[in-house]
Amino acid sequence: MKKYMAVWGALFFCVVCLSLYLMLETLNTSPGRYSADVDAHALEQFEKKINVIQEDIINNQAIIDDIKAAIKASSKGDKQDIPKLQALLDKQNEKLQSNRDRVVSMQGGMKFNHPVESVPRVNAVQRQGGNEVVKFDQYDKYVGLRKTVPVSDDVCRWINTPSKEPDINMEKVVDSLPFDNPDGGAWKQGWTVTYPANQWHATNKLKVFVVPHSHTDPGWVKTFDSYFTQQTRHILNNMLDKLEQYPTMKFIYAEISFFHLWWNELDDGKKSRVRKLVHDGRFEIVTGGWVMNDEANAHYFAMLDQLLEGHQWLEGTLGVKPTAGWAIDPFGYTPTMAYLLRRSGFNSMLIQRVHYALKKHLAKNRQLEFMWRQSWDHEGSTDMLCHVMPFYSYDIPHTCGPEPAVCCQFDFRRLPGSSYSCPWKKEPQAITDQNVEERTKMIIDQWKKKATLYRSNSVFVPLGDDFRYDKPDEWDHQFVNYDKIFKYLKEHQELGVEAQFGTLSDYFKSIYEQFKVKPGQAPTEFPTLSGDFYTYADKDDHYWSGYFTSRPFQKNLDRVMESHLRAAEIIFSMANTIAKRQASAGNFPATLMMDKLIQARRNLGLFQHHDGITGTAKDFVVVDYGNRLLKSLKDTKEVIKECATYLSMDTKTAYSLASGENETPIFDVDEERAAHDALPVKTVITVQDKPRPILLYNSLPHQRDQVVKIYVTSLHVLVKDDKGNTVLTQAEPFWTKPDVVSEFFFKVSFRVTIPGLAVLKYTVQSVPEHGNSLNIPSTVLMFNADNKQIKQSPFSIEVTTGTDFTLENPYLKATFSGSNGLLKSVVTKEDGTTHNTKLEFVMYGTKDHSGDKSGAYLFLPDGKARPLKDSGSPIVHVIKGPIVSEVHVYFQLVTHVVRLYNSSGVDGISLDMQNVVDITSQHNMEVATKITTDVENKERVFFTDLNGFHMQKHKYHEKLHIQGNFYPMPTMAFIEDETHRFSILSSNSLGFSNTEKGVLEVMLDRRLNQDDSRGLGQGVVDSKQTPSRFKLLIERRVAGEYNPDISVAYPSLLAHQTSLQLIHPVYIIPPHSKHASDMPKLNSFIPMKTQLPCDVHLVNLRAMQNADDGKERLVPKHTSAMFLHRLGFDCGFMNKGLACDAASGQVTLSSIFNEIELNLAQQVSLTLMYHEEDVDTMTTLNLEPMEIGSYIVTLQ
Repeated sequence: MKKYMAVWGALFFCVVCLSLYLMLETLNTSPGRYSADVDAHALEQFEKKINVIQEDIINNQAIIDDIKAAIKASSKGDKQDIPKLQALLDKQNEKLQSNRDRVVSMQGGMKFNHPVESVPRVNAVQRQGGNEVVKFDQYDKYVGLRKTVPVSDDVCRWINTPSKEPDINMEKVVDSLPFDNPDGGAWKQGWTVTYPANQWHATNKLKVFVVPHSHTDPGWVKTFDSYFTQQTRHILNNMLDKLEQYPTMKFIYAEISFFHLWWNELDDGKKSRVRKLVHDGRFEIVTGGWVMNDEANAHYFAMLDQLLEGHQWLEGTLGVKPTAGWAIDPFGYTPTMAYLLRRSGFNSMLIQRVHYALKKHLAKNRQLEFMWRQSWDHEGSTDMLCHVMPFYSYDIPHTCGPEPAVCCQFDFRRLPGSSYSCPWKKEPQAITDQNVEERTKMIIDQWKKKATLYRSNSVFVPLGDDFRYDKPDEWDHQFVNYDKIFKYLKEHQELGVEAQFGTLSDYFKSIYEQFKVKPGQAPTEFPTLSGDFYTYADKDDHYWSGYFTSRPFQKNLDRVMESHLRAAEIIFSMANTIAKRQASAGNFPATLMMDKLIQARRNLGLFQHHDGITGTAKDFVVVDYGNRLLKSLKDTKEVIKECATYLSMDTKTAYSLASGENETPIFDVDEERAAHDALPVKTVITVQDKPRPILLYNSLPHQRDQVVKIYVTSLHVLVKDDKGNTVLTQAEPFWTKPDVVSEFFFKVSFRVTIPGLAVLKYTVQSVPEHGNSLNIPSTVLMFNADNKQIKQSPFSIEVTTGTDFTLENPYLKATFSGSNGLLKSVVTKEDGTTHNTKLEFVMYGTKDHSGDKSGAYLFLPDGKARPLKDSGSPIVHVIKGPIVSEVHVYFQLVTHVVRLYNSSGVDGISLDMQNVVDITSQHNMEVATKITTDVENKERVFFTDLNGFHMQKHKYHEKLHIQGNFYPMPTMAFIEDETHRFSILSSNSLGFSNTEKGVLEVMLDRRLNQDDSRGLGQGVVDSKQTPSRFKLLIERRVAGEYNPDISVAYPSLLAHQTSLQLIHPVYIIPPHSKHASDMPKLNSFIPMKTQLPCDVHLVNLRAMQNADDGKERLVPKHTSAMFLHRLGFDCGFMNKGLACDAASGQVTLSSIFNEIELNLAQQVSLTLMYHEEDVDTMTTLNLEPMEIGSYIVTLQ
């Protein structure tokens, strides 16, 4: 009886499903929906098909009656009715399939066997008002978004708890200042400084630290190598000799990129001499990063990575652990750097290039030294003692005191007879017995005036400039003359000054001792400060906001390189761990890959230099940087490809690295670049009737649902996932020109679900023309194109003109202009709200008077932005299909693409925007994209990110001019009001502003034909075809209150994950076209047992290097450095589309991996210099919001 009832239940379920299916499809194809869009013939055809369906419903009742009769008979024991039931079931299945095919036929004539997908179709319809209206009949049944993930209450409470209020809030300071620039006299940007005559005396001495230094740029007007061979090598050689010659002299130095080259040239005897100078505190490494990095455009990953490279090199060779930060030349400053240094074990730092009005304000209030606190810090645990140099520059005329004409006389390199002189026409004098009293009193007057700007009895006096001390006689002149002044002061206690050569740490140590606090603790009465120091201006309206966008091609290449390095580090750490179990095979090239990774770390680190990623170097220097980045990009692609190959091989001992002309690797890289300044060219897969493998690598520690795109040689393909299931694919045209479709190359999009850190194996093969019903060709509509220009194509391409059209996905409905193809509005389907989102391209020129014009550093526009004019109407492509819909717009100077993905992941919630800007033919032009929304952001408040680490609040101030209201946007910016937030997420760093209420304006490229008098000596005229990519995310606030007065804001969790997936794409590893032999058995590699929580980002898993000057420098250590960042996010927004687990901030290290054991771990400082505590890997770690946890882990 149970069997009978089971069969009856199955049949009844089948009939109910068929009935519901037919009713729903009848509703979906109701002619009433399309009465305005279809012609009479089409309506008649619809009616005929509906009549057929109605007949089927009537027939369906008869089938139900048959089922009842069969059930009744079988219940009486008639076993012969069992076959009858089976026949009825088969008949119903056939009928269901027939009706499905019929409905699909109604939806455009394309068939595929997938219950939730259908195909879009374009219908040109009647003219209205003289214009042809083009609308899109949207039959798609979209995939559903993933549901929201649970969020830990603790993070929401933490986010909503006010941060500890600092004494100085830089946002409020900017609000309060007039930003005028009155002439201050000798100190042009200050005032006439005075002090009481008896303030310092024999029992209350002013301690003066004169600190020799040389600022060596690793590339600017010379290349890195040229600077080393022509100047830096001599500086360091002189340092070693002269510090030994003059036992009381000291020297500080920062750039390890140069220092390691010099170190490698030394013999063991000289290395020992250097170590002694370091041990004695006479030669100090300050900051100790690979470079003195830019702080505006750099991402925190790269900032940390270059610090790591420098600190690990120092610890492995010199055993040195720097404690003081030194940043005299970056063009503005971020609190991110203060955080990184603090968590690396530093206790103090120094900065210089701060807006002249802010310097004056801080100096007036004796606040040039403060405890720099992160704006999100609730307890003050991130407080970092920071010293701001008070005057115009870091050169000697602007560092001894407020009067440069006096200070210049104490730069003894400029003594008469030198090639250097003082611009104020008062030359230095050698110190003699006859003038020592007069000259000493002159210099201590400056020291005392400078001291009045600070709160301690110590004064810091740098003695150096760019590439100083490269000649031995400078060392002699500076030492001999200052030594006479020091000795005179020692003999005349009544002057109240104690002066000596010192280091940066000597100075900070003096402060800590005076206030009787431990290094790193706050001296009494030193204020706390939160905020950043952007945008920098050195005089008048000369804001250095141009470099936020200068050389955007290289900024994009930098971010691509960062992503590849991180991905390569992680997959290498996993592959090397597994390979060590097969050590006897010796077939995994660990040392070769480690060499590539080390060089990639250093090349990326070198580009973080404040004249590298900033785009402020000479053309040929940019070429040098670009070639280094390109080489390492290729190397990291090779590491990713080979490690993925190794991990996916069923038999690891069968792996071998292809070498030589006669060997071909199994897999290829996904794209190639012909040169450092060339756009990438995608690798096209030569498909065959035999399946060819494709590897997909997810470098993020979370599962992700995402659309990927491959390039193939056939329109007719079949793609299978790692379980052998055929997946739905969308075939798209490959355009060789705006009006020409390739007959040989095609694009294929499909959805993938990839676990965290996994390598999945998919396959692709060619099939006959109708051999795969799940491969759907896109439909194409073209605007503003000549019918005669369109070449024959296997795709259905319709050429038309018209007005507005729409594209949709599960979450959004976007409307575009039919005349120019640009976005006009977006409907968020979850709440039905229509949002104005008018997109346009605008331009700025440069000032044409008074000699001041925009250049590599400065942005000096000739007024407000104006529309970027184009000759004629652009060609517009509208491409639609079940996976992705796209708009391509071809302007004269910009190619613009918008994509909407039909995806259940985060890529289905935002609009994907890509541009390629080409202004190589223009003169003094800056191009931006401007999105005008209906967001009512009060007081013109907007937020930009700082280094991808946290958000900084800004207001648009008319008093700052246009250029002073642009800020760096390394990854994202947003504006918001009571109900909605508009975020723009960027794939690389660019300049951003809220130039009008509700406006998001992002700079895209700039070409300036003149120098801006900041030392570069040239304009920016090496423009390239420059790519940029953004995600436009529209979110509705569902909890919490909008408060424009708050100082701290956070991205949503969805914004975080969207940004991470934008920056770290799914890596596609195609089969090599020349690999003709049989493929080895390949499997997917799924390493994670437990994926990380949604709010925990794996910053890096970095194989540790042995001592750089040792014999095993390329042999990876048995340990790796793991960095986990708990993201702070706004709980007031939905987090749909996420495939990761709950946002809890909890991690158990031993539970992360499947095949890899993580049994030993130590918590360490950020750059691994200090051991903090052993970690029980079985215990759950509770990561604090916003913090980066760093661990040395042993993988087995």
